Amino acid sequence: MKFIHIADFHFDSPFVNLSDKEGLGELCRLAQRKVFKKVIDYIKENNIETLFISGDLYEQTYIRKTTIEYINNLFKEIPNTQIYIAPGNHDPYIKNSYYNKFKWNENVKIFKGNIEKVETPEADIYGYGFEDFYCNNSGIEELQIQNKEKANILIIHGDLDSSMTAEKQYNPMSRKMLEEKGFDYIALGHIHKPSYETNIVYPGSAFPLGFDELGSRGMIQGEIEDNKLKVKYIELNEIYFVEKQIDVTEVLSKEELVEKINEIEIQEKELAKISLIGRRNFEIDIYELYKLISNQKVIKIKDKTKINYDLEKIAKETTLKGLYTKELTEMLRQEQNEKEKQIIEKAIEIGLETLE
Repeated sequence: MKFIHIADFHFDSPFVNLSDKEGLGELCRLAQRKVFKKVIDYIKENNIETLFISGDLYEQTYIRKTTIEYINNLFKEIPNTQIYIAPGNHDPYIKNSYYNKFKWNENVKIFKGNIEKVETPEADIYGYGFEDFYCNNSGIEELQIQNKEKANILIIHGDLDSSMTAEKQYNPMSRKMLEEKGFDYIALGHIHKPSYETNIVYPGSAFPLGFDELGSRGMIQGEIEDNKLKVKYIELNEIYFVEKQIDVTEVLSKEELVEKINEIEIQEKELAKISLIGRRNFEIDIYELYKLISNQKVIKIKDKTKINYDLEKIAKETTLKGLYTKELTEMLRQEQNEKEKQIIEKAIEIGLETLE
């Protein structure tokens, strides 16, 4: 049997923390749709028999009915492909979820909170779906494969080898326990980084959700034949999030910094976060930079610079500037909170510029 395995699309995610630029969320949501269409087109072109979706297909809090209809209409384009969905912690099978109240196409099977087995000519497929936003115990430890003469597949959303004592749990499972079950393939979701070195597979997030998801995003194509598993990773990216750095130590003005940001080379499908590093020679106002830069592919700027002053030397001066610096540097030494330290550093910088 041939199959595609995807997870963690997070349709209709608001992307609110991604950038301060307007319209970026809509751009990402359109790209999500394009990526999902790629998956369906690949299935059609390659006569794939089965599609596994291991949870977090959408965001329960934000999902729109029009998006569900878009997804289901694409499912209708592959009527000969059986689709198995195991809801996760972002799209649990709850009373008001679209898994429960929407009429899905007949080739769609959605698993609920009790482990269920679906028998097909090619394989026995076991599945479990979240029925809440958290899950302490899916019952997977008690599961026993019933027919080892066939291929056996498990589709489930969960956190592999995570702490069993964490306050918020997302179906913690032991890799060792899963290996002992004897499944030919375990289709996992939840972890956004791809992992497919064994038959316990996270395809990763099919669409990157932010700058903590750099690099390739995609899906797994698998085949089980004569009890042998073959898998390959297929990239799907329509957007790549990338990080660039600018050292501002030798930058002497706001205008020069704007020029450097505009000159950064960013590829066609890339959206960039710029980290400013080094020692700054002037106050940096991030929100003013957003207004001035013309490079539309720069969607986030992070100021990681330090002020370019010899504070110890200034603090020894018998001037108002020296007294001000001495008082604030002492506060800086005593402060433990990193955010508060940044505020004090900014106060020192603004004060020294004012007292020049």
